Amino acid sequence: MKISFFGAAHEVTGSCYLVETDQVRFLVDCGMFQGGREAEVKNRNFPHFDPEQIDFVLLTHAHIDHSGLLPRLTNLGFRGPVYCTAATADLLGVMLPDSGHIQEKEVEWQNYAKRKKRGKYTSEIAPLYTVIQAQNCLKHLRTVEYDSECNPHAQVRVHFRDAGHILGSAILEVWLEEDGQTQKLVFSGDLGMPMRPLMNDPTPIESADYLLVESTYGNRQHKNLQDTIDELAEAVNATLHKKGNVIIPAFAVGRTQEILFLLTKLMHEGRIPSNAQIVVDSPMATAATAITMKHHDLLDAESQAILNWGRSQDGPAHIRFTETVEDSIALNHIHHGAIIISASGMCNAGRIKQHLKFNLPRPECAVLIAGFQAYGTLGRKLVDQVKSVRIYQEQVPVRAKIYTLGGLSAHADQGALLAWLKHFKKPPRQTFVVHGEEETALGFGALIQQELDWRVDVPKLGTVVDG
Repeated sequence: MKISFFGAAHEVTGSCYLVETDQVRFLVDCGMFQGGREAEVKNRNFPHFDPEQIDFVLLTHAHIDHSGLLPRLTNLGFRGPVYCTAATADLLGVMLPDSGHIQEKEVEWQNYAKRKKRGKYTSEIAPLYTVIQAQNCLKHLRTVEYDSECNPHAQVRVHFRDAGHILGSAILEVWLEEDGQTQKLVFSGDLGMPMRPLMNDPTPIESADYLLVESTYGNRQHKNLQDTIDELAEAVNATLHKKGNVIIPAFAVGRTQEILFLLTKLMHEGRIPSNAQIVVDSPMATAATAITMKHHDLLDAESQAILNWGRSQDGPAHIRFTETVEDSIALNHIHHGAIIISASGMCNAGRIKQHLKFNLPRPECAVLIAGFQAYGTLGRKLVDQVKSVRIYQEQVPVRAKIYTLGGLSAHADQGALLAWLKHFKKPPRQTFVVHGEEETALGFGALIQQELDWRVDVPKLGTVVDG
């Protein structure tokens, strides 16, 4: 057996791991790299293997950094099934075509800029993949229920366990038979933070021969959730009092629904104005919210109760979802009183860039960063308190107040990651720390060795490990 690390190795995005024996070759995740020109080059160079030789894909969840290169994989020759939960499949039906649309629009803008600068005879860039290619990819999806056995190959059996990260997210337990012996591989995927809104706690796992564990926040503890909710209320109230707008870049899947839940809860408790205009400006987030309600049985009990109130006649009347591009553009004419939630969550693409362009220069406005911002992204620059940012080839001053609400993270923090690892009854033969920026992953690997006395490796991009 061999495991090859083709993404999320010494970095957060691009999750992709190839497992192979003499009889079977499969991927766990097939994610897009995100964050600047280097990420774009990596996406263009993907894959470093023959897609036609891959038997199947196991997908932990729908986030684009775990699923976003599936359309490229299928377009380049992969013909096998992609196994995921039903909620993940529903989300991918929205997210992958939306990603294809973003690829087309970003390239359209780049080609326009090139023609304007160099003349009409310059060579044009092709999109990473198109909407149609993303839609064709969806035909490969095969759904699996939590806690049931999946047999994608005669030598492979898989259990999908609730990871508590986003709707449909899964920890993968994979049993691989080779030469009459069975080895167990566990892929944590992205682990959720226990006791957080909407999602259930991550499922404990007790054993593995080989473990791949994420480390996104392996170097820190999240803010207390109640303190974070208090800060959210304070930011909303202070900004609305100053006659400004609150702009919230949010991942369309998971984070948008969590923020809507918390704003609804704060309205229910009378802690923020019930007449505040809450607008979700993302077609994908609108669809993802509908999918969340479809799979409401996967949510925790408190969340179901608050969301039911929000949908009732007694619930807030000022939450709306934009439907057209014209609706989105019209938001730029709202000068105060609006809470605008828009994608993308790292501010690198989509409608959020337009809202930032119009509101960042205004000191009465606020931007609430409510999720992880990868190195090189526009969102990371805002977190790092830069004085200006470049949006659509224009330099935009940053005068709005920037809030970082770390307690809303969908990722487990250092303490929660260690607590999850401590459920193992004995050390895995080998633990690989992945999905963390280099310093964070190395530090968390050292902490595991110190705290648990496990054998730990932090593989680099392209590392191949023999099992």
